[in-house]
Amino acid sequence: MTAQTITLGGGCFWCTEAVFDRVRGVTDVESGYANGHVPHPSYEQVCTGTTGHAEVVRLSFDPAVISLREILEIFFATHDPTTPNRQGNDVGTQYRSGIYYEDPAHGDIAHDMVRQMSQDKLFGAPIVTEVQPLTSYSAAEGYHQDYFANHPNQGYCAFVVGPKVEKFRKTFARYLKPESA
Repeated sequence: MTAQTITLGGGCFWCTEAVFDRVRGVTDVESGYANGHVPHPSYEQVCTGTTGHAEVVRLSFDPAVISLREILEIFFATHDPTTPNRQGNDVGTQYRSGIYYEDPAHGDIAHDMVRQMSQDKLFGAPIVTEVQPLTSYSAAEGYHQDYFANHPNQGYCAFVVGPKVEKFRKTFARYLKPESA
């Protein structure tokens, strides 16, 4: 297996991580910060909206099990790609929708998907997801990793993350890891 990576910003990284932790073929999910101008920012710095970073998850996946196109289908279905700098009640540039790639072929796939979904008017509003090369990445603090798994009853997890995970389970059951079924 030659793992590939893609970095996705779908709003709060707790939600995005919780979904992709359950996807068959995804071998690792790490919450972090991407494409900002402050080296190794803290969560508190990113929350100010002044570092330029997006809250993201960096995924490693086995392309023999799941394709990047399938990963991006899940990504677009489990967040709102039409609201600039916002996901639900989370507002700020750090919550922007983004696809950050290291492999130019991944950028081509992402651009093609955004173009096709825009032509098809799939979301009823313009897609604002940025598709850019990954220029910087740093892992989020340890307490952010596996947040939903470690704090399922915390308020935000129970009322925001949990419903997103349930939507994924119902809509994409065919992609569930066996232990997540």
